[in-house]
Amino acid sequence: MRNLKSTYLYLAFFLLLQLSLLPFLKVDAQTKHVSIEFELSFPQPEQHSYQVNMKIAGFEGKTMVLHMPRWMPGYYQILDYAKDISRFNVQTKSGQKLATEKPDLSTWIITGMNGEDIEIQYEIKTERSFVALSYVDREHAYIAPCNTWLYIDGMLNLPASVTLNLPEEWENFATGLESAEESNRKFTAGNFDILYDCPILIGNLEELPAFEVKGIPHRFIGYKVGEFNKAAFMGKLKKSVEAAVELMGDVPYKDYTFIGIGPGMGGIEHLNSTTISFDGNRLNSEAAINSTLSFITHEYFHHYNVKRIRPVELGPFDYQHENHTTQLWISEGLTVYYEYIIMKRAGLLNDDQFLHYFSEVITDSENDPGKVYQSLSQSSFRTWDEGPFGVRGGRDTAITYYEKGPVVGLLLDFAIRNASENQHSLDDVMHDLYYHYYKALKRGFTDAEFQQICETRAGVKLDELFEYITTTRELDYEKYLDYAGLKLTATGDANQKKYSLQKKESLNKKQQKIQNSWLSNP
Repeated sequence: MRNLKSTYLYLAFFLLLQLSLLPFLKVDAQTKHVSIEFELSFPQPEQHSYQVNMKIAGFEGKTMVLHMPRWMPGYYQILDYAKDISRFNVQTKSGQKLATEKPDLSTWIITGMNGEDIEIQYEIKTERSFVALSYVDREHAYIAPCNTWLYIDGMLNLPASVTLNLPEEWENFATGLESAEESNRKFTAGNFDILYDCPILIGNLEELPAFEVKGIPHRFIGYKVGEFNKAAFMGKLKKSVEAAVELMGDVPYKDYTFIGIGPGMGGIEHLNSTTISFDGNRLNSEAAINSTLSFITHEYFHHYNVKRIRPVELGPFDYQHENHTTQLWISEGLTVYYEYIIMKRAGLLNDDQFLHYFSEVITDSENDPGKVYQSLSQSSFRTWDEGPFGVRGGRDTAITYYEKGPVVGLLLDFAIRNASENQHSLDDVMHDLYYHYYKALKRGFTDAEFQQICETRAGVKLDELFEYITTTRELDYEKYLDYAGLKLTATGDANQKKYSLQKKESLNKKQQKIQNSWLSNP
């Protein structure tokens, strides 16, 4: 009787499971034979515009819903890219025009398809050069993918191809997309998350001396890169990449491309590339070179931290709504922390320069009036409406995770090192996040899981440190810096102080061991 009952329970469970999977099975059935091809062309680049031709074959429904993303991963602001679209036309393969409705800015509903293949044409107008926006002029084109490609509602899992139809005078292009075998101007993406992760730079571009790390090619291709010692600069960049790879112990891509989009500000990270504003004409001093290398190192390290090591809320992406998380202080703040660490380990900074970087970030963080109003976790969650650097103008009640994030990371690193007798550090936390959550579980991590990993590596509870993340509690610099034989001095008045991070003169063996390890000194 017990066995028969178990059988009935199993059958009931199996039926419920099948019913619960019906929506997903339906999507798979709909997408099984669907193919999507994009063509990109530039008939009038001087008008700062470009055209997209989207061909969809194999869709069996009578009604299709299309969306344009409203934001771009890596830049946490709603940009509503669909506002740049005009001359939107849909027709069947046989030439019949189809009706479209537009229930909101980023959505198109196409009706009357009757199973025929369709072709969609639209023009995109560009207005300003910025790393999160497409921009086209007579000389070049920067194609921000979320600003360009439409997707079918519920079918982000579909593969897609992109073909470039270029003006004769544009000879070069750079992208992280995989080249198709049949043409060097045709590319493929296994799904739309990959497609949206791969910008394209086109024009008369210049390639700097390439290098390999662990046998993997790394290229730097840019527009108006300027005049500077390119071989020396790329030699330093190679050292930075080598130090980052040494830190993480894995190279998760087949090739990597640094894409310089021209003079300006900003950079956005991707899985196997980064797009960066770059002007080599400004590299006229050691300070300018180090500042630029620090910026590029930051964007490069992001391919580990946020593209693969990520808060659970940042993937799979919802391209129509804000993807709120309280953990951008990890994704961005700890990446700032590690850009300095990596450059020091690469031999690009001496001890004084290294300590100076942290002195500056502590000064910026401590002089922010918003520090008594907003916590780190709040600054992350509110970035969608306040921006990454807090509200500008008026009463300052916000902070930026770019400043306080690396400061808390510094204290957290020292706490783990001290509690574990320098057997573990924040490096081990990054390893655990990468190898356990990204590689093994293939998902992001929660706030609680991050704290658990830190405390596991430390071997003690770290409640005080994590209060620094969720509250506006004043940081106890003296306590945590002392673990590494460091001290913080301040000059100036109460409203504007300048902080200096310095080595203490007398250290015990444990402090000396932690300090040497952190400074990467033998």
